[in-house]
Amino acid sequence: MLFVRILLCQLALMAVSSWTLQIACAEGKPLKVFILAGQSNMEGHARVETFDYIGDDPVTLPLLKKMRGADGKPVVCEGVWISYFTGSGDKNGEGFGPLTAGYGSRRNPQEDGGKIGPEFTFGIAMDAAFEEPVLLIKTAWGGKSLNTDFRPPSAGPYVFNEKQLSDFRKQGKDIESIQKAKAEETGHYYRLMVDHVKHVLSDIPRVCPQYDEKQGYELSGFVWMQGWNDLVDTGTYPNRSEPNGYAAYSEVMAHFIRDVRKDLNAPQMPFVIGVLGVDGGKRNLQTANFRAAMAAPAMLPEFRGNVAAVETAPYWAEELGAIAQKYDQVRQMNYFLNSKHKDHANADGSMTEEQKRAYLKQYEEKLISPAEVTLWKRGASNAGYHYLGCAKTFAQIGNAFAEANLKLLNEENRKSSR
Repeated sequence: MLFVRILLCQLALMAVSSWTLQIACAEGKPLKVFILAGQSNMEGHARVETFDYIGDDPVTLPLLKKMRGADGKPVVCEGVWISYFTGSGDKNGEGFGPLTAGYGSRRNPQEDGGKIGPEFTFGIAMDAAFEEPVLLIKTAWGGKSLNTDFRPPSAGPYVFNEKQLSDFRKQGKDIESIQKAKAEETGHYYRLMVDHVKHVLSDIPRVCPQYDEKQGYELSGFVWMQGWNDLVDTGTYPNRSEPNGYAAYSEVMAHFIRDVRKDLNAPQMPFVIGVLGVDGGKRNLQTANFRAAMAAPAMLPEFRGNVAAVETAPYWAEELGAIAQKYDQVRQMNYFLNSKHKDHANADGSMTEEQKRAYLKQYEEKLISPAEVTLWKRGASNAGYHYLGCAKTFAQIGNAFAEANLKLLNEENRKSSR
């Protein structure tokens, strides 16, 4: 019994020594702060129920193991905290706490939404990379543009082009009132974003209880994931299919990077641009032009080595995308049946509602196999413009963002050590 007691004491001392060593290693190192911002895909629409799909692929199975604890539930990070500011219209609010799943899109900012965005695996990667605590500050709202909603101050006011003004005149609209409304909208979400970041940084212990004011904090990265509203904006970008059709996006993005760094007093803060990858390898001329415009600022001389563009298209779930196209065909058929399209079954409008439902069900069953239905339910939970709500996609994107950010930090450290 004496031997057992001595052994237990030694083990306890070893555990205490190990814990003391970890604290000592982190001592003196500032809290690492990362800012994540954008629109609906930064919010994140991948339901937790699609996690199992990640494990079906041996390539991504190791990532799933990092996302789940021994009990099979989403891991709760011990060294990462998050403040998430979001909402709809004027109903904005904050959710905060230790990082875990559920900080994706939320109807109520204070409540777990059952979804993830890129923040989950981004934070997991940063937790593994740093001994010191990590704080994520996330601000994201669905349906927001860079050209208007997130427009930075140095980009100047939004100016309607001649085609837009001409269309307004033809439609008999009051141009003066339209311009006034646009001026009020311009930059609104940029200001909300910056104000919230400053608010969190003014009282960090409120969100991150491990914060030590003596150690301070360091703005270690900014991740931007946005694009859909600009991609489809025919008014702001009337020449989308032509070379440099989205050049205005690149220009405003460069202003955005400069202004964020200036407003947060972090002139060399690493900046990661998530290049829109909806539809993966399937892209038309407009999509190709837009992706190039998103990535372009990273090539500017002033940003080389501290801005990175991360392509997200490689993480699109192609097999789910193929099934999504079939579901689109089903929806199209439903439209044809109800609009009495001349080339389809209900051209004369004689079908009853029950007959239309039966026809559509048969059409869907022929088009989409039971195996595809099962696969879809396992891996997808939202629309294509939300990367199909696929956790496998968002998990890989978040991890890729973290890798790019860490690489920029390493480059910055090498430069400062010369």
